[in-house]
Amino acid sequence: MPTILQIANADRNLSSLIKGLKAANLEETLNGIGPFTILAPVNLAFGNLNPPETFDNLVDQTKKNSRLSDILTFHVITGKKLVKDLRDGQKLPTVNGKEVAVTVKDGEVRINGAKILARDRQGSNGVVHSIDAVYLPSL
Repeated sequence: MPTILQIANADRNLSSLIKGLKAANLEETLNGIGPFTILAPVNLAFGNLNPPETFDNLVDQTKKNSRLSDILTFHVITGKKLVKDLRDGQKLPTVNGKEVAVTVKDGEVRINGAKILARDRQGSNGVVHSIDAVYLPSL
């Protein structure tokens, strides 16, 4: 069974995420034992970031600061969370120490306001859910 990183790597809609994970040196972590849940923003979500904090700027500046790592680890939950495990009002701890909030309304699941698009893609060390937005943790 592939790892969650291999699942994300195989999805062309997640190529920006993979580029960021490589730049932030998070690949080894996400190929580890886990389990992890990746809330994976699609490429369009990264394209919607407002300047000057565009995704490419973050990737280029990775060596100078850890902002990209902070953003990406805000999209990784410790433990394996399938959509059926998510409840309205639930708070989930992320790898960077912050929490994300789950809302469920009319059968639609959102995490920190981002809609889950592709769900429950399970790997040997967790699960991947594609989402339609990028979370920006407060500094």
